[in-house]
Amino acid sequence: MEEFLVELTTTVPEGTDPAEVDRRRAAEAVRARELTAAGHLARLWRPVGEPRSIGLWRAADEAELHEKVLGTLPLWPWMTAVVTAVRPHPNDPGGAGVTG
Repeated sequence: MEEFLVELTTTVPEGTDPAEVDRRRAAEAVRARELTAAGHLARLWRPVGEPRSIGLWRAADEAELHEKVLGTLPLWPWMTAVVTAVRPHPNDPGGAGVTG
């Protein structure tokens, strides 16, 4: 699987019923757990004081990431995404390539 660093910003459309926002956010939490269990969502962070999230996502390729992973998020219609394909750096301290 390929890895992607994804920045997601959610903008709720003006005039949206707060109950709809709550429903989608609850469904988003459920879907995130499902995607984690399936191996697609590895890590998720929220920058302090910012209305966005940054995640490490996995998919076969960028098309699958958009169509079968991110596109299944209940908040996706309200999201903008910046996707960066990444691969381990030879000096990654968490990787097997680092020698001491």
